Amino acid sequence: MTEDYRSPGKTTLAPEVLLTIARMSALSVEGVSHLAPVPGGFDRLFRQGSDNGVQMTVEDGIVYIELYVVLKNDFNVREVSRNMQTQVARAISEMVGMEVGHVNIHIEDIDFKVE
Repeated sequence: MTEDYRSPGKTTLAPEVLLTIARMSALSVEGVSHLAPVPGGFDRLFRQGSDNGVQMTVEDGIVYIELYVVLKNDFNVREVSRNMQTQVARAISEMVGMEVGHVNIHIEDIDFKVE
């Protein structure tokens, strides 16, 4: 009495969805101030997400992420970076079921707010 389950259709995913998941996951980590623009020359205009701190490529169904961030003062850089890597990889994997090859963190600055 086993019945084969067949999906009634297919689901497509816009690249912006992955960028949004990565961006929101990174920003939710304690110690992250904000995302920084992706550095680069003319070709950065043609890379997906290069203006919002996230650069992402998908090859053979595996997601590769580069995050460019500014951290808050008085936080451990290594700890915040590892938390970001874990949080972003878990979010991509759980929300869309895609494998994450790597999440590279690029610390662009430390946010020293004068109060």
